[in-house]
Formats: sequence, structure tokens, C-alpha cells
Amino acid sequence: MAGTDKQVYRERTYVSDDGLTLSLRDYQPEAPSALARLPVICLPGLTRNARDFHPLALRLSKDTAAPRRVIALDYRGRGLSERDQNKSNYNVRMEAQDVLTACEHLGIAKAVFIGTSRGGLILHFLVEMKLDLLAAVILNDIGPELNARGLMRIRDDLNDAAVPRSWSDAPALLQSRLGPDFPALAETDWAEMAEAIYREIDGKLAGDFDRAIAEQLKTIDFEKPLPDLWRHFDMFADTPLVVIRGENSDLLSAAIVAEMAAHHPGLTVVLAPGQGHPPLIHINPVFGRIRQFLAAI
Repeated sequence: MAGTDKQVYRERTYVSDDGLTLSLRDYQPEAPSALARLPVICLPGLTRNARDFHPLALRLSKDTAAPRRVIALDYRGRGLSERDQNKSNYNVRMEAQDVLTACEHLGIAKAVFIGTSRGGLILHFLVEMKLDLLAAVILNDIGPELNARGLMRIRDDLNDAAVPRSWSDAPALLQSRLGPDFPALAETDWAEMAEAIYREIDGKLAGDFDRAIAEQLKTIDFEKPLPDLWRHFDMFADTPLVVIRGENSDLLSAAIVAEMAAHHPGLTVVLAPGQGHPPLIHINPVFGRIRQFLAAI
């Protein structure tokens, strides 16, 4: 595994309301001008972690024109955060409360939030729990309604996918699984994705999350309609909002994005060409649109 330069961020911990030690990465620019800008808080997907946002955090925190502080969280049971013995606590509302606790710990009263997949669902709860915290929101390939086929694919992938035998095998294994939906990615992108997803645990590579999180997906009854969050989404009405959709996404459909735009006339829609769920947002043209959006916040 290629080493990540820890000098560009600080590993911080805080304690959840129920006593778990949780981890985050804090990218603080040296430029004094960054203090005048709202920080960006990054919320990863279901089984992902703060490492997902490392390339994006580097680009934003080291932006020569408008650097920003970037904070990326490991939810409970993911990354360097403590695993929860009560597996029922792996739920969106509990994780939303953990985000609020992190902001209180860091003294952040308002921020721009980027939520990828599960992170975007958490934002649908945060808008109800503490609207004033959200200065602006970027939803990465997620909305108030999910495509069941995409969620079933995620369930099967997390529970059945092979694990790489070595770091050298990991990028190719990911590309063999996901490549058809991500023709836009280069070799370096697959290598970075592998470093974000896997960690060496007891001498073997493994997905860096509590396996109970993946097991939860097996309990979903897909014979019934999935619950939606349109009531929560409508609470974003006065919040600057972007939705990014992977061109090949099977979780967020173009039809749902169109309905989101009808509910939120100020919505900015960004397509990630040649990418599936969830798209990498530190590569262009998506990154350029994010930078443009942030310039107005």
C-alpha cells in the first residue's frame, strides 16, 4: 500500500454520545485566507471511510486561489473508528447524531457538506435535526428515493465479493468488478480506490468496516417498496444544493434527479460521465463544477 502523507492532515478522535471513540481526518490549510471560508465536511458511503475523500481534500485544502479546511469522517464501525457492539446502532439517524457530535467537538457551527451515498442519506436527517448547520449541500449519487436494483447490487457485492490477496492484486480486482460502469477511471484511480476500501487486518486485506453493516442489507425485503425521504428532501428548499449523478449509476436514476429538480428549482445537477455508483468527485469535469459551486458559498 502506498503511504499517505500524514503531514497534510491530522487524525483526530472524538467520543460519541454513547461512548464510542470515533475518528476523522482534518485537512487544515496553512493559508490564513482559509479561515474566512466555511469548512467542507465529507461524509462517505455505507461501508466507506475518510480515505475516500483524500484526493478531493488535498485539492480543496491546497487550492491556491481559495483553500478550505476539509474534514472527512469515519462513521462508527468504519475505518479507524471503534466498532459498535450493538449492531442496531449502525443506522442513519445514529450516524447523523455522530456527525453533530463531531461538529460540536470541532467547534463548527456551519459548514458545506458533501455526502456520498449513505452520507447523503445522513444529510437528509441532518437537515431535519440541525438545519442551521448546513450552509450548502452536495449530494453525490444519492437522493430521497433509491433504485432497488442498485441497492440489491450493493448488497450482493458487499457480501459476496472476493477480497484481494495482496495490495498489488487489489486495483485489478476492483476494476474487474466495477470497470464496466467506470470507463472514465485511470489506473491511478483504481489504486487510490483500493487504498480507500481495504486495510490490512491481522495480516490480511479486508474491507475496512464491520461486517455486520453488510449483513444488514440482507434483511431488506425487496418485495416491498423502499421507504423514501421526500419529506426530508423538501427541507433543503432554501439550502444551496448540488446533486451529482454517475452517468452509469444504478442507484440514482435520471428520473429521480428530474423529480428532485422539480422539488428544488435551485438545484444544480452535475453529471459524472463514464462513472457509476458512486462517482469519484475529485476528477474533472465534476471537480471543476464543485469548485465553481464552492466559490459562491
